[in-house]
Amino acid sequence: MKGITPYLTIGEGRAKQAVAFYQQAFGAVLVEQHAAEDGQRLMHAHLQLNGGDLMLSDDFPEFHGGKSSAQPGGARLHLQVDDADALWASALAAGASVEMPLDDQFWGDRYGHLRDPFGQVWSIGATISPKG
Repeated sequence: MKGITPYLTIGEGRAKQAVAFYQQAFGAVLVEQHAAEDGQRLMHAHLQLNGGDLMLSDDFPEFHGGKSSAQPGGARLHLQVDDADALWASALAAGASVEMPLDDQFWGDRYGHLRDPFGQVWSIGATISPKG
């Protein structure tokens, strides 16, 4: 992999649910996943999404001095797509909620923010075709 790859830590043992959500909402493809020794949590999952990579795992406080490393909404993830309305509808149907409504913006994108059920904020954008 090249460039930067976002790595999310999902709290409350919900990484498997996050993988399913990202597949349903955004069309992510699961490349690989590895269960933790406890058989419940995910130690690691790798998804491909919109031409890029996303990695995530459950929170493992036992590896961080007993402290949670999950930071819901700590960073926004951006998807630049061809059809923002279609992806927006898919994400809402999968359980996302609106943070900033999808709308035509002054800089030439149809753009908005969604919060997924795991606290992560996603910006969705699509270049608006010039009218002519």
